[in-house]
Amino acid sequence: MIRIVAFTFCVLLLASCKTEKDSLVIIQTRYGDMTAILFDATPRHKENFLSLARSGAFDSTTFHRVIQEFMIQGGDVNAKTPDADPIDYTLPAEFNDSLIHRKGALAAARQADQVNPKKESSGSQFYIVQGKIFQEEELRAMMFNRSQQAKQEGFKRLLGMPQYLRLRQEVMQLQQAGNYAAIQEKMEESLPLIEKEFGPQPRYALDEQQVQVYTTIGGAPHLDREYTVFGQIVEGLSVIDSIASVRTAAANRPVEDIHMRLRVEDVSLKELRKRYPAYYPKENKN
Repeated sequence: MIRIVAFTFCVLLLASCKTEKDSLVIIQTRYGDMTAILFDATPRHKENFLSLARSGAFDSTTFHRVIQEFMIQGGDVNAKTPDADPIDYTLPAEFNDSLIHRKGALAAARQADQVNPKKESSGSQFYIVQGKIFQEEELRAMMFNRSQQAKQEGFKRLLGMPQYLRLRQEVMQLQQAGNYAAIQEKMEESLPLIEKEFGPQPRYALDEQQVQVYTTIGGAPHLDREYTVFGQIVEGLSVIDSIASVRTAAANRPVEDIHMRLRVEDVSLKELRKRYPAYYPKENKN
């Protein structure tokens, strides 16, 4: 399993391995420092985050939303300088099934699906996952529920289309009769129509690697394929725990501000291979 995980991250950082160096981001707080690597598999998010970090845009911003056993969120640059030109752009989602919300995952915050159906990322706000450790049975139930919810949403959209008026009427009659088992059958039978109208639907299932991670390291699996993961904390995981445990007030805002300062360190790949062998492939000597 360790070999599988290591190989996955090597592939995700392959582009950096074609150059001499890669960039680490050090997030400094009064609770200690966190060191993050950024994935080449999410190039737009990596470039954007590095640009903001190098410019000092994140400096003196705070972790403004903190939820224990979930995540710590920061990077609201607009709150720091409300009179300056706002960062109001978004980034297209860069989902990758190998980049999951394990503990320490660095991911982009975004607005809700209702106003952001493409799941585009905030230009500056990010979060770091604390999460929790799950039992395998919990994970299976969670994935089943997510699959059912996705089917229901697709079925609802289908019933709203005028060409499926007859199907909608049949479902309404079943609903009035309280025959929910028959409605479930109708939904399952309609899956080919849903995919015909709206394209392939998400398949919520966990592979061996994901089960191993979430049952040992922990994380927030319900966020996978919903928010873009673009980096990973490789040093300072205990800092996440310290920040996540602080006292909070309304809107999960810490009672005392937790400021951050970001520093970018360009490091040779030779050194990175020594420090983080699970994330950087060995040099090809052939």
